[in-house]
Amino acid sequence: MGDPKKAKKKYNRPQHPWRRTQLEEEKVLVEEYGLKNKKDLWKFASKLSHFKQQAKALIAGRSPQAEIEEKLFLEKLQKMSLVPAGATVDDVLGLSVKDLLERRLQTMVFRRGFAHSIKQARQFVVHGHILVNGQKVNVPSFLVPGNVEEMISYSGNSPLADPEHPERNKDKVKEEEKKVNKAEVEEEVIVEEEK
Repeated sequence: MGDPKKAKKKYNRPQHPWRRTQLEEEKVLVEEYGLKNKKDLWKFASKLSHFKQQAKALIAGRSPQAEIEEKLFLEKLQKMSLVPAGATVDDVLGLSVKDLLERRLQTMVFRRGFAHSIKQARQFVVHGHILVNGQKVNVPSFLVPGNVEEMISYSGNSPLADPEHPERNKDKVKEEEKKVNKAEVEEEVIVEEEK
């Protein structure tokens, strides 16, 4: 059963941890998705490996029970928006770690424009500024289901909920500067045409 104080590891380390190409690929993914460390990446790689093992076992199965399990497995992955509707088990084998990393809450917050950088998105999530389907979620690695993807918002108690908050207005200030610059250029063109 094991010691309850020592939780079971949820990931496997790479078999060869010092391969240059592997280290470079991991470094790029850690920077691109703002992961805290490589352990986060290994957790998602292990989860993907588990999905692929399930898919291989279901492909090999021929019993009626295997068909039921295949249907449930595909429904689970469709809810997570990892595979499209009407996908087959073979499509699961084509998934990559990036597909899973794109479904993380931290990535979603950044992609939807709630934060200016991927690191800031992590900070907003950890500090409790983000709601998912009306519930506060402070875990950056939370996998967002497809049906609640549109329900990501700022928490009502968060100072970021105020549209006039400085962190939210950076884009608006830039847009206003662009509009002013564009208006100035148009005025200059009109003045030159009148001459």
